Amino acid sequence: MVDRLESHNFDSVRVLQWRNRKLDFGSLNRLYDSLREMPREARLARARTADDVAALEAVMADRELAAIASTPVAVTKLWDVCQVPDYRKISGQSHNELIATLFKFVTQGPCRIPEDWFTKQVALADRTDGDIDTLATRISHIRTWTFVANRPDWLQDPVHWQQRTRAIEDSLSDALHERLTQRFVDRRTSALMKGMRDKDELNADIAEDGAITVENHFVGRLKGFRFTLDAAADGIHGKATRQAATQVLTRELGMRTRRVVAAQNDAFKLTRDGRIVWRDDDLAQLEAGEDPLQPTITLLADENLSEADREKVTARLQTWIKDIIADKLKPLADMSAATDLQGLARGIAFRLKENFGVLKRETVADEINTLDQTARADLRKYGLRFGAFNIFFPTMLKPAAADLAATLWLLKNPVPPAADGKTVQPLLPRPGLTSAATNIETPEALYRAYGFHVSGPRAVRLDILERLADLIRPLLAFRTKPDITDAPPKGATGDGGFRATDDMMSILGCSADELGQVLQSLGFRLDRRPVVVPKPEVHADAAEPTSEITVAAPPSEADAEPAAEITAAGDAAPVVEAAQAEVVAVASEPVEQKFEDIWRPKRHQRPERPKGQDNRRNERGRDRRPNASAATPPDAGVVATVTQADGAPSKLDERPRHDRGPRQPRPEQRDARPEGKREGRGPDRGSDRGQDRGRPGGKPNFGRDQGRDKGRREEPRRQPEVISAAPPKRTGTDPDSPFAALAALKASLDKRG
Repeated sequence: MVDRLESHNFDSVRVLQWRNRKLDFGSLNRLYDSLREMPREARLARARTADDVAALEAVMADRELAAIASTPVAVTKLWDVCQVPDYRKISGQSHNELIATLFKFVTQGPCRIPEDWFTKQVALADRTDGDIDTLATRISHIRTWTFVANRPDWLQDPVHWQQRTRAIEDSLSDALHERLTQRFVDRRTSALMKGMRDKDELNADIAEDGAITVENHFVGRLKGFRFTLDAAADGIHGKATRQAATQVLTRELGMRTRRVVAAQNDAFKLTRDGRIVWRDDDLAQLEAGEDPLQPTITLLADENLSEADREKVTARLQTWIKDIIADKLKPLADMSAATDLQGLARGIAFRLKENFGVLKRETVADEINTLDQTARADLRKYGLRFGAFNIFFPTMLKPAAADLAATLWLLKNPVPPAADGKTVQPLLPRPGLTSAATNIETPEALYRAYGFHVSGPRAVRLDILERLADLIRPLLAFRTKPDITDAPPKGATGDGGFRATDDMMSILGCSADELGQVLQSLGFRLDRRPVVVPKPEVHADAAEPTSEITVAAPPSEADAEPAAEITAAGDAAPVVEAAQAEVVAVASEPVEQKFEDIWRPKRHQRPERPKGQDNRRNERGRDRRPNASAATPPDAGVVATVTQADGAPSKLDERPRHDRGPRQPRPEQRDARPEGKREGRGPDRGSDRGQDRGRPGGKPNFGRDQGRDKGRREEPRRQPEVISAAPPKRTGTDPDSPFAALAALKASLDKRG
């Protein structure tokens, strides 16, 4: 065979393949028959079925396409389309579909291939990325479109597309040539292979960022105990690179193991997601264990690390995590390992460990109330504090301890991934903040493990919340007493409530509105109480500083008629009218109603009594006392009295009418009543009243009806409001004084009621 090739000595050709070139385009059948015609020469054989004949057979089987090719011109175009080469080599069916599509374009409508469709097909091949096989496939596709572009009557602008397809084919050919050169002629692979063959030890170097170079060629990157091979190395290059890197990694990983084992505790760091970091490289990942304070360690290393080195690194990291838990969470770790706690105290210690050192007091209220003083003392000696709202360790509120507790909580309660599959760490307050706005994506239990109590829109640090309780407690306990003249604490109301103070907002670092929402979440209720605003002082005439003026202030305009009676007083009429107008103006001046916010503990609802066991005292009405804390009704009258002593007027006395008690009758009215009707006198008191009211058998009613009759008789009558600006009355009155006319006016108003 070699001799024949060198001397070009071949056997003679005996048979040639032949196909008829004189085709008949009268119809599809006549065209097909001319293609299948047999040769007339003995040394010729009919050629095998080519791609164009196979495409013609597929078109003839399609009735729609056969109906289109009904004329000799259409048959000619169909044969031209069938001769498009099958460069793609996808499948015969795919090539037949392309022939059918092109035939419809060139025979229907404008008889041209649409520009947008052809642009889309060409753009699919206009890419130079990928491996060798991908580039070869794109070249076969673009060659098909290059053949179509060279048909002058198939495209609107064939010259443009001929240049475009040719340029794409050239760029793909260059990219393919580069890939082939890289595969079969690679300098790095040659150098590595030669070094491993000729040298006992390769020249390797590891940079600070973990980049490994062998014989001055980059082979990969080492992070912690994991090696990542160069992504550009594949096939034979990857094998050579990995083999060269293995010789270097064995030595480097052994040195790193010795450094990790000898490192101090402060050389390691723990991230919020539980990764142990050494020199900015991830060494291991913490996993939740059965004991919340004893997580397990999963070493992040590949097969290049030996088993002995793996055990050494794992043991060192386990010792480190145990040490930091015993240091940062010392009171909780000591309590969980204690043997002197018994009974309920041991149960509370177990629940504290499960909740990483913090318990809401309301969740263990029954157990706390059951604890005796000895058990409480046993728990307190470990640093536990029984707060008003939480039970916690104050020393674990430091930033380092709180961060470690939050990390351990996240190991036990992993956060589900987001919609995009990424794990988002919950947001927690920055170290040093006493309170912060809450985040809806952060669980309340995580806030509590971090040392914060969720109170409405704010997360308040546990010790700050107890300081707030210490500020509120004396304000609630303070009561106003007549015999105590000391100034009340700031914010105390003296009736079991308190006002929000600046100190409360200062320790929380929040606004007044946020403080109100915090107080509501802690179990306080808001009581809006009207503020009593003193009216302006009314001065009497400067000429008579020691006299007394008593003027009836009419509630409506119709009550102003008695002023006409003063006209008989002569010169005193203008004085009386001026004084009356000034008093009415002061009394009718509108005063803006203001309110103050009073916070009180929420009332505990009493349990409902069984049906039929109601208190009879309530049925009899003996306990129906008026509510002293009820708000003043809008129509309650106000008595404003201005007294003048030593020439200095005093402030107005504004008291609701219902606080003054029943109005006492005047002396003249008291004397005018019959003797038997006077209160507390006469023979009508006692059991005889029951007989007078017609009770059967003369049974006494023990004065119950008397009490009702007394209430009816002594019901106070509505009288005009009185404004007094006069000194005590004298025994005699000067008839020439203008105050004599005022006295006459007062007597007239008293008669009118």
